[in-house]
Amino acid sequence: MDQPNTQNNENISHPDSIHRVVFMPSGRRGEFPTDTTLLEAARALGVDLDSVCGGRAVCGRCQVQLSLGEFAKLQINSSVENLSAPSETEDRYRRIKGLKPDRRLGCQALLRGNVVIDVPADSQIHRQVVRKSADEIRNLQIDPVTKLYYVELPKPSMEDQRSDLDRIAGELEAAWGISNLDWSMAALTNLSPALRAGEVYGGEFKATVAVRDESEAIAVWPGFKERLLGIAFDVGTTTVAGHLCALDSGEVMASAGVMNPQIRFGEDLMSRISYLQQNEGSAPELTSAIREALRELTENLCAEAQVAADDVVEMTLVGNPTMHHLVLGIDPTQLGVEPFPLILDTGISVSAQQLGIPINPGGYGYFLPCIAGHVGADTAGVILSQAPHASEEMTLVIDVGTNAEIVLGHQDRLIACSSPTGPAFEGAQIECGQRAAPGAIERVRVDPKTLKPRFRVIGVDIWSDEPGFEEAISETGVTGICGSGIIEAVAELHLAGIVADTGRMQAKGLDVGDHPNFIARGRNFEYVLHKSGDRVIRVTPGDIRAIQLAKSACYSGTKLLMDKMGTSHVDRIFLAGAFGSHIDVTYAMAIGLIPDCDMDTVASAGNAAGTGARIALLSRSARAEIERVTSKVEKVETAIAEDFQEYFVAAINLPHASDPFPKLEAWLAERGLGKS
Repeated sequence: MDQPNTQNNENISHPDSIHRVVFMPSGRRGEFPTDTTLLEAARALGVDLDSVCGGRAVCGRCQVQLSLGEFAKLQINSSVENLSAPSETEDRYRRIKGLKPDRRLGCQALLRGNVVIDVPADSQIHRQVVRKSADEIRNLQIDPVTKLYYVELPKPSMEDQRSDLDRIAGELEAAWGISNLDWSMAALTNLSPALRAGEVYGGEFKATVAVRDESEAIAVWPGFKERLLGIAFDVGTTTVAGHLCALDSGEVMASAGVMNPQIRFGEDLMSRISYLQQNEGSAPELTSAIREALRELTENLCAEAQVAADDVVEMTLVGNPTMHHLVLGIDPTQLGVEPFPLILDTGISVSAQQLGIPINPGGYGYFLPCIAGHVGADTAGVILSQAPHASEEMTLVIDVGTNAEIVLGHQDRLIACSSPTGPAFEGAQIECGQRAAPGAIERVRVDPKTLKPRFRVIGVDIWSDEPGFEEAISETGVTGICGSGIIEAVAELHLAGIVADTGRMQAKGLDVGDHPNFIARGRNFEYVLHKSGDRVIRVTPGDIRAIQLAKSACYSGTKLLMDKMGTSHVDRIFLAGAFGSHIDVTYAMAIGLIPDCDMDTVASAGNAAGTGARIALLSRSARAEIERVTSKVEKVETAIAEDFQEYFVAAINLPHASDPFPKLEAWLAERGLGKS
C-alpha cells in the first residue's frame, strides 16, 4: 500500500484515486488510495481499532460505522457510495454472527471516496471502563499484558519443510509485525497439535497465539480464538476473594470468596508469624494451605462462569506482605522481627505452574509491589484504585482489617503505615461477635430516652421493631454481632450516655435491675441487644474495650502520618476493605476511628485492594504506574515511632481525650444525635 499523506490540509485538491478519511472520536485523518481497507487506514494512522484475525472477517472486532452527511469543517460529504458495497465475506459474517445494520467490518470496507468513520467503543482496543464510587470516577484504559493473534499459514510440503515454529513465527512477523518471540514450553508442547487441529477450518493451518508482554508466546489454540480470561485475587488474612474477568472487555464474569485456611495457624498476622517463629521450617505448610485456597477459588470461578481453566492466562494478586510472601513460597518470619525487612518489594511475574494454580500452563501470576514490612501489595492495590497520588486534595485512605493500612497524601507526596488494630473489627474478641454472615447484627440504634435498642441483621431488610421481623429471621435467627454492628452499638451507647467518654458503662441513675436491656455484672453491667430463649446477644465492657483499642491504633497511625506530612486536616477520607465498606461513616467518626472532617467528604471505597488487582489485571500501564508510585511512598513504622504510644493512650477515649471534633459535634447536633 502507498504511504498515506497524513498532513492536516483541508483545502488540498485530490485526484480521483486519493480519498480522505477521518476517524472519530480520535479525529485522526489521512489520505489513502482507492480500495484501501478502513482497517489498513486505521492502522496507518494509529487509530484505536481492534482486530485479532488480521483482517480475515473472522473476529468481527473491527466494526465501524459510516457517519453520513455534509461535514463542512472537514470539507467532506460522507455518503454510502464512498465505501465499497458489502462483500460476500462480509455478508456471510452478517448472516452467521450478526452485524448491526449501520455497521461495517473495517477489514472489508474499501475506500471509494471521502468519508467520516466512527469507531464505536466496543471496537476500540483500549476500551474505557468507568468505575464509579460516591465521590469519583476514574477511567481505565484496557490494555492487558497478554493478547491474541490469529494466523493462517501453509501446511508443510516436500518443497517447504520448515519447522512448525519457523512457519508460525514467520507468519506472526508477516501478519502482525511480531518478531523475536520467546516461546514457553507450554506453547511449544501444544504447537503441533494446535496447528493440525486447525486443519478442520480449511486447507491451511489456522491458529491463535497468546503473546504476553509482546515478548513471549505462552499458548496456542487451533483456529480462531476470540477471548482470554484473567483472575484478580485479593489474599486477605481472613478471607480470599477472586474475580474472573474477560481481558478484552473487563467484564467480571464471576466472583467468589473462601476463608483463608491459614486461620488454623493463627487468627491474625502476628499469631501466624509467631507460629512460624516457634515452628522452624513450617512456612511451606502455610504456603500449601493458601495455594490450595487459590486452586479452589479458580475452579469455583471457572465452574460458575462455565469456562475452561485453559482460557485463563493471567492472574494478579494483592495481599499484605506476609500473605504476599507465603503465596510466593517465601518464608516471611523476618517480618516479625525489627527492622521488619521485606524479602521482595518490587512487582513480579511468576509462572502459574510454579504457583500450582490450575490455569493455562503458560499463564502467569503478577504480584503487585509491596511498600514496607507491614504495608503490602494490598495497599498498592488500594493506591491504584483510589489514586491519591493523582489528587490535589489531602486524601486519607484507610484499609480497615486486622491491620489498618493507612495512606495519606496527594499528587506531590504519599506516606503510609500499618497499625495493628487486631481482629475486633471482624467480630473476633467480642463476646457475641462473629464474622459477617446471615443472622449477624450489622446495624444498631439505641433510643436515648427509653435506652431500648433496635437493630437489623444481615440478610433481612427490616428493623427488629418493624412488623414481620420475627418471621423474616425464622430461618437464621439472630446469631451474633459482626464488626459494623459492634461499632454502631458502642457509638450509639456512647451517644445515649450509657457509655462514658472513657468507655466505662454508666447507669445514669438507672436501676439496671429493672431495665430489660441491662444485666448487672458485679460493679459493672452488660447491655442486651436481643434475647431468644437461652441465647442472649449482648455488649460487654470487654467488647467496648476491644473496640477502643482497635480504633485507637487506627487513629494513632493516622495522626503519625499527619504529623509527618505537616498537616492538621484532611480533605477527603476513604474507608476501604470488606469491613470498611460496611461501616457507617457517622459511627466511624463518632467513636474516633477517623479524624474530624466534614461528614460528606468521608466515603466507602469498597474492596479497593481487590479493585486495584483488577485494574492491574486489565492494564499493563497500570502495573508500571503502581510500581513507579510505590517506589516513592514514604514509610512510617508505628512500632518504633516515638509518639505512637502517647497518641494511642489519648485516642482510647470516645472519640478522643484531647483532639477536638467540632465538625462531628455540629453534624450530630443538627440531627439530634448528640450525647444526651
